[in-house]
Amino acid sequence: MSLAHRLSAAVPAERVSTRYFDRIAWANDASVYRLVPSAVVWPMNEHEVRRLLDLSRRERIPLTFRAAGTSLSGQAVTDGILAVLSRGWRDYEILDDGARIRLQPGVIGGLANQVLRPHGRKIGPDPASINACMIGGILANNSSGMCCGVEHNAYHTLDSMRLVLPDGTVVDTAPNGHEPAAGGLPEELAAGIAQLRDDVRSDELLSSTIRRKYRLKNTMGYSLNAFLDHDDPAEILTHLMIGSEGTLGFVAEAVLRTVPDYPFKYTGLLFFDDVPAACSTIDALKQSGARALELMDGPSLRAVQSQPGVPARVRTLPDGAAALLVEYQCKDEADRDAHRLACDRLLPSLPVRGEGEWTVDPDRQAALWRVRKGLIPSVGAMRARGTSFIIEDVVFPVDRLAEGVEELQGLFARWAYDDAIVFGHAKDGNLHFVLTQSFGDPRDVERYDGFMHDLAGLVAVRHGGALKAEHGTGRNMAPFVATEWGAAAVAIMRRLKTLIDPDGLLNPGVILNDNPAAHVTHLKDLPDVESEVDRCIECGFCERWCPSRDLTLTPRQRIVVRREMQRLQRSDPHGERLVGLKAAWPYEAEETCATDGLCASACPVSIDTGELTKRLRRESVDEGQERFSLWAVERFEWIERMARTALRIARAARLGHGLPPPADGMRPRSAENIDAVLFASCVSRVVGEPGHREPPGARIERVAARAGLKVWTPHEAAGLCCGMPFSSRGLVAAHRSAVNRTVAAMWDWSREGRFPVVIDASPCAWTLKQAAPMLTADNRKKFKRLTLLDGIEFAHDELLDRLEIDVLDESVALHAVCSVRKMGLESRLNDVVAACAREVTVPVSGGCCGMAGDRGYRFPELPRAALAPLIHELAVLDCDTFASSSASCESGLSHVTGKPYRSFWSLLDRATGVMIGS
Repeated sequence: MSLAHRLSAAVPAERVSTRYFDRIAWANDASVYRLVPSAVVWPMNEHEVRRLLDLSRRERIPLTFRAAGTSLSGQAVTDGILAVLSRGWRDYEILDDGARIRLQPGVIGGLANQVLRPHGRKIGPDPASINACMIGGILANNSSGMCCGVEHNAYHTLDSMRLVLPDGTVVDTAPNGHEPAAGGLPEELAAGIAQLRDDVRSDELLSSTIRRKYRLKNTMGYSLNAFLDHDDPAEILTHLMIGSEGTLGFVAEAVLRTVPDYPFKYTGLLFFDDVPAACSTIDALKQSGARALELMDGPSLRAVQSQPGVPARVRTLPDGAAALLVEYQCKDEADRDAHRLACDRLLPSLPVRGEGEWTVDPDRQAALWRVRKGLIPSVGAMRARGTSFIIEDVVFPVDRLAEGVEELQGLFARWAYDDAIVFGHAKDGNLHFVLTQSFGDPRDVERYDGFMHDLAGLVAVRHGGALKAEHGTGRNMAPFVATEWGAAAVAIMRRLKTLIDPDGLLNPGVILNDNPAAHVTHLKDLPDVESEVDRCIECGFCERWCPSRDLTLTPRQRIVVRREMQRLQRSDPHGERLVGLKAAWPYEAEETCATDGLCASACPVSIDTGELTKRLRRESVDEGQERFSLWAVERFEWIERMARTALRIARAARLGHGLPPPADGMRPRSAENIDAVLFASCVSRVVGEPGHREPPGARIERVAARAGLKVWTPHEAAGLCCGMPFSSRGLVAAHRSAVNRTVAAMWDWSREGRFPVVIDASPCAWTLKQAAPMLTADNRKKFKRLTLLDGIEFAHDELLDRLEIDVLDESVALHAVCSVRKMGLESRLNDVVAACAREVTVPVSGGCCGMAGDRGYRFPELPRAALAPLIHELAVLDCDTFASSSASCESGLSHVTGKPYRSFWSLLDRATGVMIGS
């Protein structure tokens, strides 16, 4: 009986895969390690988890649970069974008006903060990956971050937990849990934990070491501080689960105490002659109330000096200079003013180099934070092709931080890591450093091995710091746990692991590993594949935004599979594995890619995997397809008429459930005394709005007239297109022809650029704004003089202040489509809708709807998968109106969610009346 068949007794067969394609797609996390699982499963409830644990024990197959896979130390990969949680486990519940929150392991940290924001709260941990990582990983790694320090990490904000032990026992320490703490632990386990507790407490040297080490950030080994902080075995156990990296059990849910989300900030960038000067100010700035103190060394500053928004002074600093990004976070303006005054009094006594740059302006604050957050993208973009991107984090006692940085830089020089940079959370003594290197040559592996041994001696032995502050021990630091902790502590850890997981099957090799070379075993190489994606560091930040993430592949996985195909092309070009990958690739990677580009907005190195998909589609286009597409461009008006006719017939014959009505045809309008031109998109000219019959553009013209502006919709727009339907299919010649025809017409309609051209569909607006590379030389000159406005821009900037609005007694669920996000128009769309309705809610699960023009009609499983989380959220939201800014997306949203999504212009039309300005 196959492994897949045996696993299907624990998890339904459709959520079990031993296909090589899927195993490769899930073989990598954000670390430098790669293990190909024997099977991938997607459990969705506790019963399935317990059955998986039972199968693992019976068959002695290792089992690893994985959430977002953004782990940097190799704790989310395995050659056993990989249980993926990211396609489910997304429930949450706000408790006590936001003072606590109940979370399942598949909830993204940033989404938890979004739902807490109306309550003025957030979760304590604030890792840089918070918009990608999930609660499961945050708990498993005891994540912290820039501001939370030790006191607000996952360990110290844990309120209660529901967990499943390796033998299937369920423990729930919530007051109303199904199995309260008093009776949740098996007697033998409770006694074993109590004995460990007593043994730790009776060893004064060990207890002293634990107290000292946990005054610093520390995620090296198990959370031994639990034995000192808690008496009850169940409380000890749940706190041991924090930072255990999936080696002791499965966390089904946790309740976390939240912390204030301070809305008022005072942010500054200070420069110093060197790192010691910067470090000498840390204590004073911390005592003055600074919540964030981010250190950047000279190489870090050089890495970002050319980035937009970076102060010009950075380019003039000497090589040894350093900087501190300082931020005070305050509850109100009075609090901010008090901190500002305290800071101003302090600064003259600090050894700063020239004047610092301070601001309360949110845009400028964001620009200053980009200096710090731009470090990883800058180094990642500059690294040599084929090299791995290594991010480490260590902790020095704060009073030894300057010395530690200088000695760390000495290690870089010794081991020839010439491009290494150092930065980090200075107030906690927590440093990150970035290295790039290849693992393709044994000498490279030896170099990394030598560096890691020297690093362990420097940090853990010489300075008494921690080799892992917030990234988890993983495989990366497992060989050095004894170096840092000593024999007595490691003996306790091993007894703990044996007590809870006697078979050693839960995530073996992580935290405790008998292989002294584990850190240089199973290293992954990054072969070059395509220029569009070779810079990928496999961090997984892109995955949250991908509409196919719960259906086929994510952007990271597309690249991972592509790299495996390249490996096999070199080693076994005719083998079954490569044949199988190539056979599955078209549907899994290309046909279900929406090419929406949102992955680039989240990617640290701005990779748009959709660009690779488009190029591959272009390469597959044959001459006949290209000729036909050009024929279609020339006859696009006829195609529109046929499409409207087909919709009319299909609806009459009831051939399709939920089909939208056809639009009315274009009608001539007067072009005299106009203020703007409206380009009605091809979708608006084909697809109508249920219950609304009038020509395309009529509603926008009517609303504009109420504001005293005349908008003209040329009926000659029929047959013209932005080109997106062709570009998304890789039909370059048709795309070029379509967009050139449209730009030339816009030039004439706008009186050679005199009047702005408003575009009624956001995807078309985005596509046309990016059209320059596809234009002829003559049209490019015209394009530069055109003013193209998305309908949102026009409504917000030109109409809103001119209109008298009667606020509708409606609660609106607002969906910002991908192009709105890429154009940065979310806040303006929200402002327009908020002006019209009593309440506006932007669902936290809103993302790409998966329609991708007509792709959602051809592959309806794509929008169904993309919108499943939104359907779940809308079911509990009390909304009666649903709005967006793209007819095609509204059609897909309506069909899949069952909610009547309409254009935001419908709200503006119904809410407006008397003109108050002209």
